[in-house]
Amino acid sequence: MDSTYIPYGVYWSTPYARWQGSFAHLHSIEFGAHVAKAELAKRGLAAGLFDYGILGTTVPQFRSFQGFNWLIALAGNPDIAGPTINQACATSARILRMADQETGDGAASCSLVIAADRTSNGPHVYYPNPEGPGAKGRAEDWVQDNFQDDPWARCAMINTAENVARKYQIPTSRQHEIVLRRYEQYAEACANGHAFHKRYMTLPFEVPDARFIKTRTTLDGDEGVHNTTAEGLARLKPVLEGGTVTYGGQTHPADGNTAVVVATRDKARELSRSPGIEIRIAGFGQARTEKAHMPMAPVPAAKRALADAGIGIKDIAAVKSHNPFVINDIVFAHETGYDVMAMNNYGCSLVWGHPQGPTGLRCIVELIEELAMRGGGYGLFHGCAAGDSGMAVVIEVSDAGRRVIGRAAAPATSRP
Repeated sequence: MDSTYIPYGVYWSTPYARWQGSFAHLHSIEFGAHVAKAELAKRGLAAGLFDYGILGTTVPQFRSFQGFNWLIALAGNPDIAGPTINQACATSARILRMADQETGDGAASCSLVIAADRTSNGPHVYYPNPEGPGAKGRAEDWVQDNFQDDPWARCAMINTAENVARKYQIPTSRQHEIVLRRYEQYAEACANGHAFHKRYMTLPFEVPDARFIKTRTTLDGDEGVHNTTAEGLARLKPVLEGGTVTYGGQTHPADGNTAVVVATRDKARELSRSPGIEIRIAGFGQARTEKAHMPMAPVPAAKRALADAGIGIKDIAAVKSHNPFVINDIVFAHETGYDVMAMNNYGCSLVWGHPQGPTGLRCIVELIEELAMRGGGYGLFHGCAAGDSGMAVVIEVSDAGRRVIGRAAAPATSRP
């Protein structure tokens, strides 16, 4: 299978808005199409350039059965088709993998890989059961109930974090130490009028009304990110009695969408904003860890992705993680030797939130931009997902006009 590529600059993301915030009124598929159409026009491109595409989404909405086919038609190309995929928080890595396979096998030359979710106003689902007492069915809140109960592990997601904290003896104080570092890194992305974010995000961002006719409000950046200090964190109590994880040590649900174009090498060069910068999709990995220990899953997934790429952790210049719990990063550093303080430059989902499907794709976009700023190198994205699973992606960025800079920092020599 041939290598596949991402044209430099042909990707985008909305800011992320905390749930029940500024995006709560927007249908995620219609919103994703609206943003895609605008971002393509901004680059002088049309949706007709795509011969394939994939939608990643995890929260159903009204008429979302038609999935990608509806979205791409709204975006301006009613002549192609593609699947709609849900792999919980690993959805971004999965849809990127599928586009990589389709392109590498020669079945597609240019694909739109888009993820869109709205955790706000999640559906309340009723499942009929004609054999139930009085034909009574069963009901669930799609978002909140699944956060709170893994039907296999029989616990909430926060319990998996506490299980891992107990296994690795990670106290609240250590978690908060890394949380402060993550907010410092995010602040660097917001500096100079959000200069880093504007490398891939349109800011200020005009939030449309539900009919996509008028502008309802304008966002200067991600919505729902709170100022975080050591003193403020110290006042927080663990969410679970006897536990270690506070609200400061975990992410928050959010809304938004992110997209990446995947193409053949020649097509990527044609579309690239800077043809000298080449972005190769180098490897993937997937794994499942022991029951009710979700934050550990990215470690074996990352090792498999590195093996698939034919490199080791020492070759990685930058790491980004989907870290619904800061414990994820601590365990990854402990098991790989990577400096926990050097991971997640310019931000991560712990800070800017978690719309589920799009989360990993935004991490990958930011990873690409960080590597481009460094002059190239290998980057690793990893993240956990429901069902004690995880996925990882290796990206290689090369810049014909610049010298490749080494890894962000040496492996940790003390406790990660």
